[in-house]
Amino acid sequence: MLHLTTGRRNRLFLACTLCLLCWSAQASASEPSPEPEVPGLESDVVLPPGLWDDSDDSAAGSEVSELEASGLETNEEPQAESLDDDVVAPAPSTALAIPPPLDPPPLTEVSVMLDWYLSPQHAALLIADERELFEEQGLTLDLQSPADPDVALKLLVAEEVDLALTREPVLHLQVHAGEPLVRVGTLIETPLNAVVVTRQAAEQEDIAALAGLDYGFSTLEGKEIVAERLIPQSLRQTDSFKAPVNVHFDAVAAVVGGEAQVIADGFYTTLPQQLAPEGVDSRVIHYETIDIPRHDGLIVVANSHSLASKGPIWARFLTAVEQASHWMIENPEAAWALLVEHHPILDNPANEASWEALLRRLSLSPAAVNTRRYQAFEAYLAKRGIIEAPLPVSRLAIDPHTLTP
Repeated sequence: MLHLTTGRRNRLFLACTLCLLCWSAQASASEPSPEPEVPGLESDVVLPPGLWDDSDDSAAGSEVSELEASGLETNEEPQAESLDDDVVAPAPSTALAIPPPLDPPPLTEVSVMLDWYLSPQHAALLIADERELFEEQGLTLDLQSPADPDVALKLLVAEEVDLALTREPVLHLQVHAGEPLVRVGTLIETPLNAVVVTRQAAEQEDIAALAGLDYGFSTLEGKEIVAERLIPQSLRQTDSFKAPVNVHFDAVAAVVGGEAQVIADGFYTTLPQQLAPEGVDSRVIHYETIDIPRHDGLIVVANSHSLASKGPIWARFLTAVEQASHWMIENPEAAWALLVEHHPILDNPANEASWEALLRRLSLSPAAVNTRRYQAFEAYLAKRGIIEAPLPVSRLAIDPHTLTP
């Protein structure tokens, strides 16, 4: 039997007490602590209308019911779909396509009345039309030939056409007569007309000797400017004087028929070639030789009342004409081929022979105004007493590009 002293008993009691405390702490840590009781809400929760769709509740409830009926628990995770299954994409509700291109703006029609029948001197207009240069400027050309050359400017004054062709001397005379006309472009920058002397007069070198011959004319300037210059007033007052006759642009028939020995305004690039097969000799006397100033041979004229509204259109029109003129100068053979292909009536030996000479007279800046030239012609008319006083150039000719805003 073991006998313990008092000190040993006390130490043994303390050790047992510590063991009991450790065991009690471990047992308390292993048991879960009870969750605190949350008091229930004493009010109802009301959601705003539209925040929750009732159909979603009914749909969700029906799905849960179907799962419970099939013996599946609602908290079972869905199985992933097989990657091998074909997935059909839903069809788009709208068709995706490139929108159709916008229609180009409509072309502006420009009606142009020729000075007479179609001829190579109108080539700049014809080539610009065939090469679609007018369309590039938003224009379309309506080219018309007058039944009578005298009606072209009358139709323009009446605003029946947009533009008309004539010659610079006619413009001066018409504006002084009060007509609302103004030059907006130049197609041929030197005169295509000249005095053509025929038959026995062909050997005459003295200009004064031409006064007593029989004269024919086709144009206003031929009658009032050229014949006036060649036939002195003293001869006009004699009883034997024969007044110049209007040959109506048929100079060949007038000469061959004996009506005229001198054509005051013959087309010198073609008339001599047309007279030669008829056995008629001829020579050409240019206007500068008889002191008539050099002037524009073929011009584009507009009604001056239309400048404010149509000036930009005329500018685009002349831009196309300028492009055509430059192309003809650079490609003379191709230009002639294109011209006669689309206008076979121009394909004759006389026109072909004069083609190169005509090209040298084309205006390469058809919109530009030669102010000095118009001033000089006004001064000449005033000196001869044909007009009372010169007009400013701005009343006669303008560059339409200066009117473009």
